[in-house]
Amino acid sequence: MSAAAPTGLALYDRTARQSAAQVISRYSTSFGLASRLCSPAIRTHLADLYALVRIADEIVDGPAAEAGLDVAERRELLDALEAETEAATARGYSSNLVVHAFAQTARSTGFGPELTRPFFASMRRDLDQVSFDEAELRDYVYGSAEVVGLMCLRAFSEGLPADAERDARWQRGARHLGAAFQKVNFLRDLADDVGALDRRYFPGVDPRHFGEAEKHRLLDDIDRDLAIAGEVVGELPGGCRRAVAAAHALFSALAERLRRTPADELLTTRVSVPTTRKLLLLVRAAASRAHPVAPAHAHAHEVTA
Repeated sequence: MSAAAPTGLALYDRTARQSAAQVISRYSTSFGLASRLCSPAIRTHLADLYALVRIADEIVDGPAAEAGLDVAERRELLDALEAETEAATARGYSSNLVVHAFAQTARSTGFGPELTRPFFASMRRDLDQVSFDEAELRDYVYGSAEVVGLMCLRAFSEGLPADAERDARWQRGARHLGAAFQKVNFLRDLADDVGALDRRYFPGVDPRHFGEAEKHRLLDDIDRDLAIAGEVVGELPGGCRRAVAAAHALFSALAERLRRTPADELLTTRVSVPTTRKLLLLVRAAASRAHPVAPAHAHAHEVTA
């Protein structure tokens, strides 16, 4: 006899998670492809996390602005989304399907405002003109990317017994991987950030006079983040290890392409990894045992464009 179709809250939960899955399938390429290498439970959690992050980002940049909302209106929407996210995580229900899905994952994997508040603070920071000093950049990267890595780590380690030493290693790796992803995106989006948004994320770097030395210095820092993250990839649970290895490989390949691209071209071109190359990297990750990952360039500063 077939199982009865879900009703009530079970049906609502399923519908919310299907909504989150639609967001990741429509918006993401690299993250979506890598997440397919996860176990079904982890893949669901990642879709729930990604969907909320994407909706927040779309309030800050994109559809909200295209719809004619000014900065004050977008700030109000972002504040409301944060408030609804905290309330839903506490009570286990939201009338917003994406928020409801996110809250189910947050409650299941055991995190709350300690991770969501820094995230929304960084999203809110993008509503103002951006020109960071070193401390502001660290805070921004932590909230916009490192905490997302920590959210994903909660999904990866759900059900595992606590181990303080292991957890500290994994958290360090998750934070550095998130930081690497964010810094790579700063570089690949340099043209839009300079031209359309007037943002300057890297302290002391004038994007309008961006040269090879600065580019390689920033990429050396990214390679260090990737190397630190790569040290723990092989330790992660089997349900996520290959997906993390794939994501690491995809962003390492993107960093490598950025290094080969002349600095002045980054002011006019958004660099990406071709789809065929992405698929090859995913196939390799799926077939591997995901041992610790070496940095893309052991001596990155020696590589020329």
